[in-house]
Amino acid sequence: MKIISWNTNGLRATAKQGFFTPLFAKKPDIVCLQETKAMPEQLPENVRSVFGYYSYFSHPKIKKGYSGVAIYTKEKPREVFYGMGIKKLDDEGRLLGIKLKNLTIITGYFPNGGAGPHRLKYKLEFYDAFLKFILKLRKNGENVIFCGDVNTAHEIIDLARPKANEENTGFLPIERAWIDKVIKNKFIDVFRKFYPKKINVYTYWDIKTRARDRNVGWRLDYFFADEKIVSKIKSTGMLSDYYGSDHCPIWLEI
Repeated sequence: MKIISWNTNGLRATAKQGFFTPLFAKKPDIVCLQETKAMPEQLPENVRSVFGYYSYFSHPKIKKGYSGVAIYTKEKPREVFYGMGIKKLDDEGRLLGIKLKNLTIITGYFPNGGAGPHRLKYKLEFYDAFLKFILKLRKNGENVIFCGDVNTAHEIIDLARPKANEENTGFLPIERAWIDKVIKNKFIDVFRKFYPKKINVYTYWDIKTRARDRNVGWRLDYFFADEKIVSKIKSTGMLSDYYGSDHCPIWLEI
């Protein structure tokens, strides 16, 4: 099974520029998207419904053209869930999950902690609730893989300029500590499992400064898998040469 995860930074624009359909030419079994910025009815038919896939979308309840996530899956889920069951944290359309026969896949567009202290507080609240949510899924017997734009670089090798960003959201100690907590609870950062010391590998680059041309980036996009199923993962990587967003897609095979 091949899973691709990608922050599209606007699914309508991604499709219009011709970067949506080629993603499916890579023959993924599941595609998880983040920051779609669209309601299903705003999407072209070939994006809303891809031949051979079941598709599911979550979007903000109030603010249009913002946030949003989607999942396309070849296997019909036994259950689909939208959010964590906490209205305050679900209203921005940041979380979507599917329960398959032996696997639960979650796509998440985790909050950015910028734009003031209130958003950092919201991000940390979202983080804490999410960890409790996946621990509950595990307790109920689910084999969880979650993916998406976590909006935090974990270690100094996960961004090009760690020193310059020590006091910036996305690399704050309190944000990084949450990823430590996720790992302590036996959810494994799949990329680092395979490539523990690999450097200069990022998933996000600032468009305004043309940072991708110089590979001045951040690794903000992840696959985390429950420790008990990590041994089943064959390989993982990034589609670093795939454009259409300020993020590149990431993938794994299980």
